[in-house]
Amino acid sequence: MSLTVSTVQHGDVVVVTVAGELDMGTAPQLQDQITDLLDKGRSRLVFDLADLSFCDSTGLSVFVRAKNNCDEAGGIFRLAAPQRGVLRILEVSGLVEVLETYPTVEEARTAGAAAPAAD
Repeated sequence: MSLTVSTVQHGDVVVVTVAGELDMGTAPQLQDQITDLLDKGRSRLVFDLADLSFCDSTGLSVFVRAKNNCDEAGGIFRLAAPQRGVLRILEVSGLVEVLETYPTVEEARTAGAAAPAAD
């Protein structure tokens, strides 16, 4: 299986759709795309993982590096709609606590746009 990466601009947020398998062989492809976006000043990134079927530790390191780069640039980094297996990897690694993860792309895109409701 291979990896496909596509991007769509939504206002000031770029949704990066990642589909297929993210592993040692395909991680450089995603890293190159992220680097290109950051070089162009695009640091508000939401990663749509709905079609990502597999992610290993190399893929996780790409996400951690991207989050750090987005933070340094004053942007945002969010993951959206991970499949059960990918979500499990994020949970087991403890990264679900570090990498903001949302159930849908829309929720990830709009999070923080409105004042939070009082509890």
